[in-house]
This record gives sequence, structure tokens and C-alpha cells, in this order.
Amino acid sequence: MKRSQRRTLIQLGLAGALAAALSAGAGAQQKKYDPGANDREIKVGHINPYSGPASAYGAIGKAIGAYFDKVNAEGGINGRKIKFVTLDDGYNPAKTVEMTRKLVEEEEVLLVFQPLGTPPNSAIHKYMNQKKVPQLFVATGATKWGDPKNYPWTMGWQPNYQSEARIFVAHMLETKPNARVGILMQNDDYGKDYVKGFKDALGDKAKSMIVSELTYEVTDPTIDSQMVSLKASGADVFFNVTTPKFAAQAIKKAAEIGWKPLHLLNSVSSAAAAVMVPAGAENGIGVVTTGYLKDPTDPQWAASKEFKDWLDWMKKYHPQGNLQDNLNVYGYTVAQTLVQTLKQAGNELTRANVMKQAASLDMTSPMLLPGIRIKTGPDDFFPIEQEQMMRWDGKTWQLFGKIYGK
Repeated sequence: MKRSQRRTLIQLGLAGALAAALSAGAGAQQKKYDPGANDREIKVGHINPYSGPASAYGAIGKAIGAYFDKVNAEGGINGRKIKFVTLDDGYNPAKTVEMTRKLVEEEEVLLVFQPLGTPPNSAIHKYMNQKKVPQLFVATGATKWGDPKNYPWTMGWQPNYQSEARIFVAHMLETKPNARVGILMQNDDYGKDYVKGFKDALGDKAKSMIVSELTYEVTDPTIDSQMVSLKASGADVFFNVTTPKFAAQAIKKAAEIGWKPLHLLNSVSSAAAAVMVPAGAENGIGVVTTGYLKDPTDPQWAASKEFKDWLDWMKKYHPQGNLQDNLNVYGYTVAQTLVQTLKQAGNELTRANVMKQAASLDMTSPMLLPGIRIKTGPDDFFPIEQEQMMRWDGKTWQLFGKIYGK
């Protein structure tokens, strides 16, 4: 073979190798999409009780939408705008099923983000996993949302109810070791999950220490009769497992009948604007809860950059929102968690990769309490696992004690 022919073949070979390498590189950068995502937008579904007995939580959906407005105004996520499709289910599980099917089958969203409530999420739990659509960062602390082995498409966000209940028990045994406990709980999986954690933490003491255990239905107009019965039981500790409307009623009624137990209020109903003020701010003095977010009524945060940034966002993007409502802090923070997840997903906006990134978080957020992080793993679907205790002083929540959790 002539030297010139050999040189030509070598050059052709090198050129072919270079072309193959470039092609492989292009393949590595190739965009991947599932329904709900493209070069221009990411369609995010959401379900919230804007009406009905849990309508106070509607503030969360409005805050999330306002945060996504901010993200879009600043260029979106990796160049894509968020299209936020939020629907009202009235805290009715049957309606949740209907709305979820609409989001998944008609709207073809990439994921369903922050659907609210234990009964509503329970109603769509199997459906979402059968469809392999992310049921992501659900707005409920039920323990079952952290089960990646059996439900790999569902993930919680806030601290789980059973862990929170154990914190209450630890505080109670330290301050009132001979307590007589009265419990009021919503008669569904949400209420039962909290109470299971409480009883598990008490162990053998549960039978002797719990003197009354009453329930209510979300359709009940009031819980006044239950409060009278709890006082009559002789309980000097009140474990209040209620949603905002009934939490406010309980605090107000306790004051009216002169019942002054150690009042343990579940954190999902600790909003100053939605619960403590409607109950009568003075009536709630001494109520104890747990928290993981900076409360907007707490003056210790007022001068911080994090709080000022939140305030600027509220004024610019959510001016109709209540500056005293910690549900607006909640919405702001959980929205930041999804934004980080989608940023990590990059150009591979598939449902499987969204879940993979959600299970690969290690971040903080400006309005989380100092020392609390959002962290997940393939076998850890509980993003927030730390809380601190707080006591209402008539104007705001005062933090005290250590941070519980890992």
C-alpha cells in the first residue's frame, strides 16, 4: 500500500473516531422528557382544600403559586417556566381522586406536588404509584409517606406525626410525670397516626395516664361537647390533635370553661393567623407546640436577611397573603424544596429522575429554624426530621429547649 493511501485511511479513521466521540457526547447531553415537561415549561399539579372544613390550609397553595411566580419572573428552572395547575378538593377524599385523575390523565402533569391532608392522600396513594407519577412532598406528616420500598412514587416533607408525638411525651413526662391525659383527635388516619405515636412513646404508662380519648368528624360544626367532657374527666394534660378550625375552637372553649391543662397542640395547627388569633390570642397563653420553621410573628427574626427576603417576596408576589400566617412560610419553603429538586434533575425531566433527585437532597432553606436541614436518601423519604418546642405567650411563639430528631 502506498504511503499516501495509508495516511488517508488513518485520517479517515481518526475522523470517524472523532465523529463517534462527538455523537456520544451529544447523546450524554440529550434532553429526556416525560409528559408534563418540554424545552419551555414544567407542568406541576397540586391539590388543596381552598374550600371546606380545612380551608385555612388554602393559604399554602396560594403561597406556593406566588413563589413559582417569583421563579418564573427570574427565568424559571434551567430555562423552563413552571406551569402550576392547582385544584380544589375541599378536603374530600372522593373529590381528591377526581382532581388527581384530571391532573394525571387530562392535564398530563409531570408530578403532583403537595396534595394536602392524610385522608385525601390516602385515597390516591395506590393510584399514583400504579401510574408511576410522583406524589411528591405531600402536605401531611403521616408516617406511611416514608415507605420507598412499597410506595416508591410517594414522599413526605414535614416531620412525621409519630415522631412529633414522641416529643410531646418527652416534654410531658419531664414536666408532669404524674399526668392525667385527655386526647381529642380527628377521627381518621391523621388523628390515629398522632395518637399511635403518643401511646407508643408512653408504653405501659398509656393505660393509666390516658383518662379520656375523644374524637370528632371533619363535618362536625363544633367540638364544644368534647371539650366539656375532657375537663370533666379530670385530665390535666390536653393532647389536641385537630385541624385549624377545630384547634381554634378548642383553645377558645377551654378558656370559656376555665380548663387550664398543659395544652399540647399538634404543629399542623399552630399558625398564629389561622388558629391562635381566631381563638383569642390571650386564650392560648401557655399552649405548647413544636416547630421547624421561623414563625413570622417572632420578633427575633425580624432583622435577619432571611426574614427580610421572605417579607420582600410576600410584598411583591403575594401581597394578599397574611404576614402573620406561618402557612405562608410553609408554602415558601416547600416550594423551594421542589425548585431545588427540579434544578438537580437538569435536562432529564422524567418522573423517575424527579423521584431520584427528591431522594438525593441535602439542603437548608432560609426560613427553616437554625440547625434544621432537608435531607433525603434512597431509603429515607422523610425530608425534615427535626423540630424544636415552642410556647405561645399571647403574641408569638417562643422557642425553648433543644432540637429533637436527627
